[in-house]
Amino acid sequence: MPGSLSLAEKLTETREAGFDYLELSIDESEEKLSRLEWGRDEVRSLQTHVLETGIPIKSICLSGHRRFPLGDPDPVARQRGMDIMEKAVVLASRIGIGIIQIAGYDVYYKASTEETAGYFAENLEKSVCLAAREGIILAFETMETPFIDTTEKAAYWTKKFPSPYLQIYPDTGNITNAAVKYGSSVKEDLEKGAGHIAALHLKESKPGVYREVPYGKGYVNFREAVETVWGMGVRRYVAEFWYMPGDDTWRTIMKKNCVFLRNIIDSQCN
Repeated sequence: MPGSLSLAEKLTETREAGFDYLELSIDESEEKLSRLEWGRDEVRSLQTHVLETGIPIKSICLSGHRRFPLGDPDPVARQRGMDIMEKAVVLASRIGIGIIQIAGYDVYYKASTEETAGYFAENLEKSVCLAAREGIILAFETMETPFIDTTEKAAYWTKKFPSPYLQIYPDTGNITNAAVKYGSSVKEDLEKGAGHIAALHLKESKPGVYREVPYGKGYVNFREAVETVWGMGVRRYVAEFWYMPGDDTWRTIMKKNCVFLRNIIDSQCN
């Protein structure tokens, strides 16, 4: 949706398009990071809008760690990453959000090394403790970089730090590209996360293209992905797509995307 909309307006548009709930974005921009500073008034206002529209906020997409990753060799940036994590967990608790999707990066704008992986592990363990304190699930998004680009790689960390508060939130577009890259299959990859998949991001992709691909214009087999995780008991699905600046058809696109994905998901209920 256009960034010019208020959250109240976005909740209304979410409802009008036919979706069940909204995922709150906290990305690397200062505008979105400032949401971490919300106090009682902002949270109360948001909760009022939720009640008025009937559209809850069920999860947070915490991609701010792209700019301030947990494995950054710079101690200042690394500490900022931990501050972001703690504030996100506290905010989720205040709003009543149960899942925070965390980015599967040790670093993004710098080279991944044994050192950055070590820092990441150290801070991930601390983050899981913070999440457990508030009863919030941290769930790995599978990314476009090799560090955690598959469900299998995310599952490694859930085994390293076993906790009900550390799970996996695969991105269908990213794991499809990874499956092509590694000569595997999406179904087999998702099966390696059985028992640890908290939700599924339904995103389209093309070979080597990870963003801004319209549904039906890429090569993601959404039906197979949903069928696979549905059998594991997964019932939470989020549509991930983008508003293109200047496109005045975005409301129509939202409605079409909702129908496109709901038809796939609903087929599993019958």
